[in-house]
Parts: sequence; structure tokens; C-alpha cells
Amino acid sequence: MATIARQCSPAAAIARLHRANRCVAGTIECSYNLPMFGRIREFDSTWSVSDITQYIKELFDVDLRLRDVAVEGEISNFTQARSGHLYFTLKDEQAQLRCVMWRSQAERLRFDPQNGDAVVARGRVSVYEASGAYQLYADHLEPVGRGNLALAFEQLKQRLEAEGLFDTAHKQPIPSFPRKIGIVTSADAAALRDILNVLRRRYPLVEVLIAPTLVQGNDAPPNIVRALTWLDGRNDIDTIIVARGGGSMEDLWAFNDEDVARAIFAAKLPIISGVGHEIDFTIADFVADLRAPTPSAAAELAVPDIAELRQAVDALSAMLHARVINALDEKRRTRNALTRTLTQLNPHSRVQLHGQRLENLFGRMQAAMNRRIDTQRNRVTVATARLATVSPLATLERGYAVVRSAEGRLITTVNAVTPGESLAIQVADGTFGAEVTDTP
Repeated sequence: MATIARQCSPAAAIARLHRANRCVAGTIECSYNLPMFGRIREFDSTWSVSDITQYIKELFDVDLRLRDVAVEGEISNFTQARSGHLYFTLKDEQAQLRCVMWRSQAERLRFDPQNGDAVVARGRVSVYEASGAYQLYADHLEPVGRGNLALAFEQLKQRLEAEGLFDTAHKQPIPSFPRKIGIVTSADAAALRDILNVLRRRYPLVEVLIAPTLVQGNDAPPNIVRALTWLDGRNDIDTIIVARGGGSMEDLWAFNDEDVARAIFAAKLPIISGVGHEIDFTIADFVADLRAPTPSAAAELAVPDIAELRQAVDALSAMLHARVINALDEKRRTRNALTRTLTQLNPHSRVQLHGQRLENLFGRMQAAMNRRIDTQRNRVTVATARLATVSPLATLERGYAVVRSAEGRLITTVNAVTPGESLAIQVADGTFGAEVTDTP
């Protein structure tokens, strides 16, 4: 059987529970067929608290109408536990209904529930046995009227997307180093202060021009269009930020206006949309050149971080210095290698090299000749000494004389001379003449 969702007030929901399970004469009469429960007892039996509570819970759980209901009411006693679960009460003028939303569903909420909010909660009704109370286990929660706005949002989104207003081909790049930024937002909004603080901290060099405008209400869309058009018509603006702080879908509805969307699309300058919180999406986000999750994030995306730029410059400077040093070292090594090669190939160097080699060879030759002369001189000295021992001159020095004829013939006997013959007498210190006067 299909589950039928019915929207009702807490009082109406409670009345339907009573009509769905009517008690007659101590017995339970149901308006629809129930399975047989093991815990059902005779009407005069005594039930334990656990038994009766379990039985009532089973009655709730088998009622198909209670498996998917939408209940409208005002939030009170709202509490968010540390676990992330939400506990609250829906009330109207006549009744109250306890509700719980588990963290897994609460994390998907697109707004922050508050006491006093008129909402529609969708979920199932069952019994919490520990306290014996029935409650709505909500898996969806939205402010009253959100359904109509959501439908209008989707219809406009589909129409503009079909026209190509969201195409990435039309997106303009955001300048990396803007000189002046235009801001479209409320002059009294906290979003403006957040944007200015971020710009001052990240990139104090940039100038800011504010086009104040309404950002909420029926008069906001034309104001936004005029402010945006005025900034886009200037020639000293590099980037435009359209921003607003968070709020409900109704609060942000000015940025879902078709005229605002078309003004953003028609702008010549790049536009950053920073509307709402991170979970909020508007038509302006889809048309803008860049969507930021928050106004502060829009400011961060619009300008670079000067601290990061300093680090990058320092890193580039160090890298450039290292590369210059390495290049100089490489050029120095190349120069030295070329110098050595040129020195080897230079004729003058070759002449000097061969001249030095010739000098070395001449020195070696002269040294060899000197050694050879010294050797021969020693040999002559030794030979002279030996010769001196057997030389006739040594004999002459001892008083002997050598007698020669006039013709130089050595006279060794008296029979070799005749009287009147001239002789040459050699003694140790010279030669003198003599004449033979007598022979034996």
C-alpha cells in the first residue's frame, strides 16, 4: 500500500490518532485491520507498563497514515544535543507535539531552526517507550512557505539555464591582482565589515568602492541592479563582489530575482557572488563568474594573500640566486675548459712548449757531455799517472840524459858516434848541444 502524506496541525494530528484507534467498553476497536499481536491479553488481564507501551507503539507503527505525515506548527523548546540530534516541540493554539530529528537528517537542513519559527515537519509518528510518549520522528524540516519559493526558484533556474546564462563559456576569469574592487551590499551589514577586514588583511594594496544597496525585501532587486550597473559602467573597477550575509530563503530571495540575474550576466566586469552561508545557493551564484560560499570567502577569492606573495617572492629570489650561481659556475667551468683547449692549440704556446722541451733536452745533453768529459778526464788522469811512472822524463829528472844525433837518432852506444859529430843532449829541464871529441 502506498504511503499517503497528510499535512495537518498538531491538534489535528492528535485528533486523528484518537479517531484512528477508538476504545469501546475496554476493548480496542480499530478503523482498519491489525495483525495479531502476541502481547494482546483479555480485557480483564493485568498489563505491565512495558506491555501496554509496546502494544501502543505497535498500533502507531502499523498505521500507514502515521508513517509519513507533514505537520505544521510553531517551534518551541528547541534543543540541539552534543550528538547533533535536534529535539523540539511543534505547537499551535490547541496542542503540542514532541519531535526529534536525528543528526543524519539535521546535517542536511538548509537553515537554522529557532524557537518561534513556523515550519512544516515531515516524518513518522511513533512511541518512545522509555518515556511512554509519542513523538514525531522528523526527517525533513522547512519553514512555512518555503515550498512555494523553492518551486519558483527551480522554475527560474531551469529557464535561465536553458537560455545559457549559467554556461561556463560565459564565465570571465577573476583578475589575480586587482587595483580596485567594487562591492554591492548593504552599508550596515556585517558582511561588508567581514569583506573589508579580509581585504585589509590579505591585500591592503587594493582600493574599494562600495555601492550601498538594499539586500532584502521587495525594493532590494532594483536597488541591486542599479548599484551593479553603476559599478560596471566605471573604467577603474577590476572586480565586483555581490554579497549578503546568511538568512532564510525569504531573506535571500532578492538574489533569486530574474532582473538581478540578467544584470549579473550582462556585466562586462567579472563578478563574484558571496551570498548567504556555505549551504545557501541563489540564482546569482549560478550566473556569476565565480561563486563563493560566504562574503568573507568572496573577499579571499577576489585578492591574493600578501603573506603568500612575500613567501613566493622570497622563494623565487632564492631560486633565481641559486640558478645565477649555478649558471656562473657552469660558465666558469666552460671558460676554463675552453682556455685549456685554446692554450693547447695556440701556436705560441706550442712554440713555448717545444722551446721548453728543447731547453730540457739541451740541458740533458750538456749534462751528459759534462759527465762524459769528466769520465774521460778521469781516464786521462789515470792514464797520465800510469804513463808518468814509465816516462823517460821521470828518468831524466833523476839525473839521466837522452843523447840524439843531429838527425834526431837516439844514441845508445858509444860506437854510434864519431869524433867531431854534433849531438843533442836532453836533460830534465831542456836540451843543449854537444860535440863528440873522443871515442874509445
